[in-house]
Amino acid sequence: MTHRGHCPPHQPDGAGTDVAFSALLEDSAEELYENAPCGYLSTLMDGTIAKINGTLLEWLGHRRDEVVGRMRFSDLLTVGGKLYHETHFAPLLHLHGEAKGIALELRTVTREKLPVLVTSVVKRGGGGEPLLIRTTIFDARERRSYEQELLRGQRSAEEARKQADADRERLQHALAVLQKSLLPETLPQVPNLRTAAHYHTASPDQLGGDFYDLFPLSDDRWAFFLGDVCGKGPEAAAVTSLTRYTLRAAAMHDPDPIATLTTLNSVLYQRYTGGDTRFCTAIFGTLEPEDGAMRVRLATGGHPPALITRADGGADYLQTPGGMLLGFLANPAFTPAETILRPGDTMLLYTDGLTEARTGPGRTLYGEDALRCLVGELAPVSPEKLITDLTDLLGSFGDGLGDDAALLAIGVPGKTSSPPRG
Repeated sequence: MTHRGHCPPHQPDGAGTDVAFSALLEDSAEELYENAPCGYLSTLMDGTIAKINGTLLEWLGHRRDEVVGRMRFSDLLTVGGKLYHETHFAPLLHLHGEAKGIALELRTVTREKLPVLVTSVVKRGGGGEPLLIRTTIFDARERRSYEQELLRGQRSAEEARKQADADRERLQHALAVLQKSLLPETLPQVPNLRTAAHYHTASPDQLGGDFYDLFPLSDDRWAFFLGDVCGKGPEAAAVTSLTRYTLRAAAMHDPDPIATLTTLNSVLYQRYTGGDTRFCTAIFGTLEPEDGAMRVRLATGGHPPALITRADGGADYLQTPGGMLLGFLANPAFTPAETILRPGDTMLLYTDGLTEARTGPGRTLYGEDALRCLVGELAPVSPEKLITDLTDLLGSFGDGLGDDAALLAIGVPGKTSSPPRG
């Protein structure tokens, strides 16, 4: 007896698995609608809900018979959502036939707010008449949480920025006050002499080390100095303060320029030889009237030379060879120099922030030659005019000016010069 007629037909390997998998895919359109990962609902043109899927009902906590035919779409919204629906959403839908990605809030049966993104499209008949509105709703709770966290982060960052700006403003104010304390508030009036000065700060966030001063030694004798401390910040300010008061005190004891610089060098060398080396450059001199002119005696410690303009035009440096940095060696050598400032002559003292500024596309040094040419073209020039023009020059360097710059101009008024303002 055979069983051939009762045997199932032979199937290729894996065919049974394909059939079972295909069966799993045969979900009905209704099942896909009901269990979609987003909410679906259809409303009449007046907003009455005609159909709603299970996903949206589950989000809201409503039963189907509580919603279909009994509620309008706007009834599912919060008070704010209803207002936005009436003033923006509904007019947009009426005007364009669709409204996409609108952020609204639904209200659940437990009175909780459900943030959603809503897209609605008007379904029309063959004649173009509107029949119903189909709406898709996406759960935006995670997005809202992310947006709120982002907003909190932005607020925190903004508050931190405002605090940082306020702290920086207070710091800059404190630094500006301290910087002013390291400079004379005004230059004194000297008989038969005109003076002008300027201090350009490269950065309001740092204390500079440049300094200058002009002060009396006696009724007819005056002293001046200008210099630059190595470095920036509070440490440089401390050296600047020590240097200024040392120069003043030393000059009152012995106004000879070499003696004064030697005293300053000894103070700096003894104070800063314990590992924290500090030094500076300076030019120091005295002024004495002489037959309607001013005799200038000076010496420099590693500082750029003074630039002299004459009443008959031109400008040249007063060379002081051999000047060494102050505070760097125990016994440096200083060389004296002397000149006469006659009516119409002006002497310029400056720090290297001016000549070491970077200019042009190649960022080349401005240099002493360029300064001499510029001042020579201005000569004869009063101290006030010279400082005004050099102040404008400093401003023109922009970010090419990487260091502070101090300027001090001293001149004897010419016969036709007007008296200084003040």
